[in-house]
Amino acid sequence: MNSNPSARRTPAISLRTARVVLSILSAGLATLQPARGTANVAVWDTGSRFADTPDAESRAAWKSVPSELFAFEADPLKAASDPGYYGREYSFKGDAVVENSRVAAVFWSARGRVLLYSKAEVAPSSSGSSPTGSAGFGRKILEFTPPQTQSNPRTIRRCEILRNASDEVVLEAFFSSQGSPDVSVVFSFGKNEIVEIKPASTMKGVRLESPIDYGVVPAFLGDDLIYGPAEFASANILSLPAENVFVGLLKGENDEWIMTWPKGKQQLRLTLANDSRGQRLIESVEFDNDGQSLYLATLSAPGIWHREALKPSYLEKEVALTWRRPFPAKWKTQLSEGGVRTTFTFRESKGQIWRGVPGSYSYPVWFDGDKALYNLSKKVPPKGESLIYFIEGQDTPLSVATPVDIMKATLGRPMCDPILDVAGQKLRTHHRRREGDVHRACTCGYTEAIQAVFAAGQEVTKKVAVQEALDDMNYFVERHLERIDEYRHFAVDMIQFLQAKGAAAPARKPFLERLEQIVEQIPAEYSVQKDNMKSLDHTGELTRRTMALTGRNNTNNLTAYMELLKEWRAMGGAQDYVVAQCHTITRKLFQEAGYRCASDAQSVPLAQEIRARCRQVLRNPDGYEIWANY
Repeated sequence: MNSNPSARRTPAISLRTARVVLSILSAGLATLQPARGTANVAVWDTGSRFADTPDAESRAAWKSVPSELFAFEADPLKAASDPGYYGREYSFKGDAVVENSRVAAVFWSARGRVLLYSKAEVAPSSSGSSPTGSAGFGRKILEFTPPQTQSNPRTIRRCEILRNASDEVVLEAFFSSQGSPDVSVVFSFGKNEIVEIKPASTMKGVRLESPIDYGVVPAFLGDDLIYGPAEFASANILSLPAENVFVGLLKGENDEWIMTWPKGKQQLRLTLANDSRGQRLIESVEFDNDGQSLYLATLSAPGIWHREALKPSYLEKEVALTWRRPFPAKWKTQLSEGGVRTTFTFRESKGQIWRGVPGSYSYPVWFDGDKALYNLSKKVPPKGESLIYFIEGQDTPLSVATPVDIMKATLGRPMCDPILDVAGQKLRTHHRRREGDVHRACTCGYTEAIQAVFAAGQEVTKKVAVQEALDDMNYFVERHLERIDEYRHFAVDMIQFLQAKGAAAPARKPFLERLEQIVEQIPAEYSVQKDNMKSLDHTGELTRRTMALTGRNNTNNLTAYMELLKEWRAMGGAQDYVVAQCHTITRKLFQEAGYRCASDAQSVPLAQEIRARCRQVLRNPDGYEIWANY
């Protein structure tokens, strides 16, 4: 086709359209100097390839790559009106750099790596350490590499821009190694901290090198899994039962990154090593992506997470931490309660709580302004380390993204809904009446309300109110026993499942037998407390005897009722204890399945099935299992 402008042909676009294209081009990229322009996301050509290390300070030779390449022509407006110029591709002379206000990505050709930096301004942490990197790019968060060996390393042979418009840059990098065909990866950037990575179908996995102190597998029913390298001294690889989201907490306590992925057969592993001082560290994340995209996002703030060593001196006293929360969020930590890792969300003030197994004690963590305080006790002792971090927002500023925000943005709400399971987080009710004069829904609450009637000598005149309170209490007991039966059925099914899997796969038997020992505690606890919990027939008998006292006034009614009160509360207390123990044991199983499979990759699918079954029975707990901590 003749594309000569002198030819009398109708142009592909009007002159007005061309002017619009050029004006947009000029507004965002008026200069080709390497100063940061006004574009939400920009692409740079460094002019020459980085050698030993990427350098962001010497940007004088960098060239900004415009969204339309007409800008390189002698007469851009004329070129924009000529269809012969359309479809032109840009050829990088140096390395490609993509950046927005949150992140920068350097496509380091010589080393075959893509380096991801956080551009958030963060002051040095109290430990004085932070991720290494060039200040011009920001702080280096991670390095992306395809699978490779030391004897046959890869380079990036070329980068191709697939899209550079509408606040989006999509760049395809072609990785090359001697004797192997090129493999490509598509990287997509917007104007936020999220980067989408789509490896070619021929690439079976990726490696993310990053200075990770702790890896977190979030759980929204039950407790998160927290993997610290010191707890796996003899392991070099940890296989995680992560499902769709992983959080890496980086050295320095100022940065973290989140990875999410769609449903599939993905596998995630942590590679452990010793540093120059012999200390264990998480060196990298190895991820088999199952031919699908993965998403990365960096979050940075001073003290975005914190590790606190729980010293013996913390016992039975209020301790104010030097750490301050950088912004409001649902900050939480895990402490030992009854020998089980238990999640505690930081409250906004101190106070007492009551739990089904340990009873009453001071809530262990809270804020005074932005200052964090601990009050640990024999029931929640100072043991090991306490990791403070957040997964969800709570009055969090709009400018701050949370891991849950990243999940929703990358995976979409239809996929996130079953993961977050908001409906399953709702506490079940033990209230028979939803409105009106409803007593505290527990045997001690109802018996206390009835006691006030007898103490006032009003048991005859308020006979109907006593009957209603007893009906409420019967409803409460029925719900309690139903919940215990749910756990009992769960235990029976789980034991059968573990035994069947052990018989089918003898190599997994040691892993499964340890978990079976945990599950067996549920029927054991029930057996010990069965006589104390009584039955619904006994509840009916107590109700009949209580109502009999309301037939006529008698000075002995209060004394007689107080004896019945003891029976009511003894029965209710045993039920409270068992339902709380069932919940704690199930959470322990949920955790141990995740931790114990880490050293045995073949056990990961079994661990995921076990954890899924645990999540199902943990749905809609009552207040005696765990407070509304979800």
